[in-house]
Amino acid sequence: MSIVTRFAPSPTGLLHLGSAYSALTAWRRARDAGGRFLLRLEDIDKARCRLEFADAILEDLTWLGVDWDGEVRVQSQHMDEYGSALNALAARGLLYPCFCSRTDIHQSSTAPHTPDGAPLYPGTCRGLSDDERAARIATGERYALRLDMQRALSVCTSLTFEEEGEGTVLCHPEQFGDVVLARKDVPASYHLCVTHDDALQGITLVTRGEDLKPATHLHRLLQALMGWPTPRHAHHPLLTDPSGRRLAKRDAAATLRALRAGGHSAAEVRAMAQPIRTSR
Repeated sequence: MSIVTRFAPSPTGLLHLGSAYSALTAWRRARDAGGRFLLRLEDIDKARCRLEFADAILEDLTWLGVDWDGEVRVQSQHMDEYGSALNALAARGLLYPCFCSRTDIHQSSTAPHTPDGAPLYPGTCRGLSDDERAARIATGERYALRLDMQRALSVCTSLTFEEEGEGTVLCHPEQFGDVVLARKDVPASYHLCVTHDDALQGITLVTRGEDLKPATHLHRLLQALMGWPTPRHAHHPLLTDPSGRRLAKRDAAATLRALRAGGHSAAEVRAMAQPIRTSR
């Protein structure tokens, strides 16, 4: 079976060297195997994503020498598809509305944090009656849709995924608790959209940074619930600066645009985008 990989950045800023390494890793895996490399823009967070960054991503990748197969998938153009997936989960009683604000959760929760750093949700709204939920929604009260983890795990047990270099990994999605899959400002979560699109686009190998490896446990659960196929995974190390800190947009890591303006060639930037110093 020919491999299909993808690079799926969020257009919330300019690409930096860490992003270039991730893109090059997926692209080379596909090209070396005679497979397909797809590009996806994960722009569901309209408050943070900007068209100018989306355009810059396409331009920077082209300059870097990275080409892709087919059209770029832009997630914000497919919200109805993610809504259908949410409806399918809701119809099976796997979602419930949560009226707690982020502040409420931070103030009330003394539980451990999830792998992505959020407080583990204490389940405040899980036990509300259908009548109370309907009444609060009718008043226009804001709410998010959460996955009922206990119910989900009663449907799907002993899940695994394949990780290069490790083999079969046993999944523990319960570490995420009743994760949010949609809210008013972002009507479908990253976790739902990425698993939906990987299935739709026929991704067979997910290459991405090791910081996203814990999310694979949750993604595997969503794939099982929805009957979606499970790709293999290859989580790569993260590029770091000389102090050992990972390169990130929020830290103003060196962008491809700045390196290009400073006179660096694409070949030089490709050479820089190597895990000479990596996180462990």
